[in-house]
Amino acid sequence: MSEPTTSDSKPCWRSFDSSAELDAALAAHLAGALRADIARRGAGSLALSGGNTPQAMFRALSREQLPWTEVALTLVDERWVDSGHADSNERLLRDNLLQNAAATARLAGLKTPHPRATEGEGEANARVAALPRPFTAVVLGMGGDGHTASWFPQAANLHRLLDSRGTDLVAATEPVTAPHARMTLTLPAVLASGEIIVHITGDEKKAVLGEAIARGYPIAAILQQTQPPVSIWWAPQ
Repeated sequence: MSEPTTSDSKPCWRSFDSSAELDAALAAHLAGALRADIARRGAGSLALSGGNTPQAMFRALSREQLPWTEVALTLVDERWVDSGHADSNERLLRDNLLQNAAATARLAGLKTPHPRATEGEGEANARVAALPRPFTAVVLGMGGDGHTASWFPQAANLHRLLDSRGTDLVAATEPVTAPHARMTLTLPAVLASGEIIVHITGDEKKAVLGEAIARGYPIAAILQQTQPPVSIWWAPQ
């Protein structure tokens, strides 16, 4: 692993030689942050992303020994599908993280019984509001189009999702360029965290992230601020 690099105005980069090395280090880092939060305030919380990239990290984190009964988990975003669906981020979290030592953690999913995502906003907001906040950490991924969470460039309500003065913690959205309606944390919800971690792999995503601010990609809303601190954890594909 290379030494972390940063400046007063840019996120800290943590580069690793392999995804396996990154996964182990990130799992240990999150476990340490949770232990510190539990010691300080009696509870810890994480907002986590789906996709293929974090699955091995989730499995490593599930084996960390800490007071998991004092940990609350939620998702950064969720597709509007049943929790048993193959595309469900809640299912991914249950299959990979809520196992082993972490089986007793509490999960607040973003999918509600409502037929439409817009109809579930009230209940999903209440679920997130009930969690220990600020989050201990928010772990974000990123797509090749520069989206993070479900802040897609073509979404009609992107301005609402990224409104730093907004009061909603979550909001429904239609990504346009990806399947399924979504429920996603808003920018104010993500910023209410002890730290934000962007977890990516591969040279392509590294390049996208490097030009995100200049091109105005949605993830630039995270990279252009410094409170909370942002770190980028990267490894080759």
